[in-house]
Amino acid sequence: MYYVGIDLGGTNIKAGLVDEQGQIIEKASVPTLVERGHEAVIEDMAKLSLQVIEKAGKTLDDVGGVGIGLPGVLDPRTGRVPFCTNLGWHDVPVIELMRKVIDKPIYVDNDATVAALAENVAGVSAGARSSVFLTLGTGVGGGIVIGGKVYSGSNGVGSELGHMIVMIDGEPCTCGNRGCWERYTSATALIRMGREAAKAHPESILNADGEVTGAKQVMDAAKAGDPAACEVFDKYTTYLATGLVNIINFIDPEIIAIGGGVSAAGEFLIQPVREKLAKMIFYKAMPYARVELATLGNDAGIIGAAMLARN
Repeated sequence: MYYVGIDLGGTNIKAGLVDEQGQIIEKASVPTLVERGHEAVIEDMAKLSLQVIEKAGKTLDDVGGVGIGLPGVLDPRTGRVPFCTNLGWHDVPVIELMRKVIDKPIYVDNDATVAALAENVAGVSAGARSSVFLTLGTGVGGGIVIGGKVYSGSNGVGSELGHMIVMIDGEPCTCGNRGCWERYTSATALIRMGREAAKAHPESILNADGEVTGAKQVMDAAKAGDPAACEVFDKYTTYLATGLVNIINFIDPEIIAIGGGVSAAGEFLIQPVREKLAKMIFYKAMPYARVELATLGNDAGIIGAAMLARN
């Protein structure tokens, strides 16, 4: 049996036909063009699904279901997406509209949650009884998998790990609160801290290319040994380890997989986080979650969405 996975983003819609083991057989993409409204976007999602099935030489009879990962949540009581901020969607009947074109079971969950499932099935967390996935990008997305099943909570809004409050009266967050973890561990946070350091230290190589515009600039400066950048990097990895120890204390997963743009720093990022985490662990005589780099990259959304349908 095969499953269609759809990764819906603000820029592109990506779809793939995936087998039982999480391997992509065929995939395709089209621009999202969100300004057209949700009905046009969902119609394209359905058409793209049919396209990858046909390109793979299969029929709908070979497909067990369709999974969708999107930057929002599904209300499990209504089957509707109450909000999807990046797309400007509010109370959208995604499943109902998809089934007008594809008469198959349709499953929907948050994009970070389905990426967590992908890593658990076919990535670095494969075979783990429980795992957590974090994507460090513009914000911090999270996904939890327990016993091979995604955990999204009673109301479908669980695993919003980036919105753990780690600093009372801290940095303002786009969610309306202050001090959320993502305000200290996202690429956006690294850029903000880099700019602050550059302003305080005119001699820093952070100023070499003008204003800091990317997290990579800060990482590269830290790799080069720039004192101001190293101070920022040390602070950043401390914030990251702090959130990870909180996750370990209340979930106790086998593996925590780190993905997203910031993870491109690889072991340079992961190693100091592991070292700091080891000092923070409560039960020091007991095993605790391995922190690893995610391995599926841009395919995680398609694979995870398809595995949502498989499960």
